Amino acid sequence: METLLVDRLREGLTLRRMPQPSAAVIFGATGDLARNRLIPDLYNLGRKGLLPGTFAVVAFARRPFTSETFREQVREAVRESPEIRYDATTWENFAARIHYIQSDYTDPQGYARLGALLADLDGRLGLGGNRLFYLATPPSAYEAIIRHLAEAGLAGHGRGRGGTTGWKRIIIEKPFGSDLETSRALNAKVHEVFEEGEIYRIDHYLGKETVQNLMIFRFANTIFEPIWTRQYVDHVQITVAESGGIGGRGGYYEEAGVVRDILQNHLLQLLTLVAMEPPAAIEADAVRNEKVKILHAIRPLAPGEVERLTVRGQYGRGVVEGREVPGYRQEERVAPDSVTPTYVAVRFEIDNWRWAGVPFYLRSGKRLAKRVTEIAIQFKLPPLVLFQQAGVGAMQPNMLALNIQPDEGIALRFAAKVPGQATRIRPVNMKFDYGTSFGTEEPTAYERLLLDAMIGDRTLFARHDEVEKAWALVMPILEVWAAHPPTDFPNYEAGTWGPPAARSLIERDGRRWRRL
Repeated sequence: METLLVDRLREGLTLRRMPQPSAAVIFGATGDLARNRLIPDLYNLGRKGLLPGTFAVVAFARRPFTSETFREQVREAVRESPEIRYDATTWENFAARIHYIQSDYTDPQGYARLGALLADLDGRLGLGGNRLFYLATPPSAYEAIIRHLAEAGLAGHGRGRGGTTGWKRIIIEKPFGSDLETSRALNAKVHEVFEEGEIYRIDHYLGKETVQNLMIFRFANTIFEPIWTRQYVDHVQITVAESGGIGGRGGYYEEAGVVRDILQNHLLQLLTLVAMEPPAAIEADAVRNEKVKILHAIRPLAPGEVERLTVRGQYGRGVVEGREVPGYRQEERVAPDSVTPTYVAVRFEIDNWRWAGVPFYLRSGKRLAKRVTEIAIQFKLPPLVLFQQAGVGAMQPNMLALNIQPDEGIALRFAAKVPGQATRIRPVNMKFDYGTSFGTEEPTAYERLLLDAMIGDRTLFARHDEVEKAWALVMPILEVWAAHPPTDFPNYEAGTWGPPAARSLIERDGRRWRRL
């Protein structure tokens, strides 16, 4: 019998199912993602009373920790986190649930020890064989882990594998492959062991409040959905800007670059949520069906269009937030003559009745002027601008800005009369932000997604056909850029808004990037 609880992630709005007793097995548990995000966020879910009463965390990694020394390492991460409230008693209760297994990802003995531990936890805690596997490892380890899980009887098609009943789910971090071919190959390998309904391809941007609010904003408010069309929208801008560099990820970034790291997943995911049609129901496949339809409706870039409709860049030395920073080629584990792009801008169009003729401008980069992720919908000016004729000056079009990070909220820009005898018009903003309006502790993106995976809600996770179509859309960019290496890198200073060509991309259409 399912247990219901008031959802403290949406308190006062809905009821959610309580996760069933289960074990979360985190591969790559000593890495930054697990140490700084996953385990602290699981602790936070426990602190909020959102974990089941019987729950275990099994950390699986190569470093020589014991369960006790690993718990101490993670405790420091929880205490240092600015987003998490540390409580010693709550931590001790949570830490008792954490177990550590040291093993290489290719060692069958490690999986044998994992199976024995899980069987013991099932017997002692009554977990029912429910397992959530999280691959927080480099993508190169995915295939080996999945194969060994199957060979050890810990996962596989059908029920009762490994001598247990219960559900088996796997969370896979991006990137889902490095191109269309490898994405298809990865999906095929995962499908050998897990059903599609057991696979949770995670994009943490989809766990952010403003992103989740997009469907509510559009489909629960009659004042917006009727004007969410080509008749009223002039264009859409989606920005994922980072003021930071690549940190210690030079090896990864040299292979990935900004197209694989951001455009293929984060940016296209945001585009689909802005542009999708109303789903038949708010359930996983209905929502994902509409997102896939949008991906199929995006006009593919022909190879001859890539140079005109895209911009690539790489940051050089500069000043960010008052601090001098090195260029990309001076970063650790980066080739001194690297041509890996750290900036991309692209102009897409969607060939359907709602959006035909409305350009979508997407951009993302490292070492830009500030850290901000935003969706901006610019509306058309009225067909007859009466007040401009009266000599009050140029009017600015209405703009709806959905800020995803760092300060999640929504702002609507509209025209208003300046007080006084003269008729003067000035744009003003009507703003909403989560902290001020709800006054509650916002869940992190990973909290929401971890909880959804434990419950079995796949709405905010990507489906295999969605991932593969996104790869198909960016392949012309990757192929043309690889065939024609840039000769002008680095072509923007750190601390600026990217290469000058990015301004030309939008300004030749008579538009401008929004000032952030």
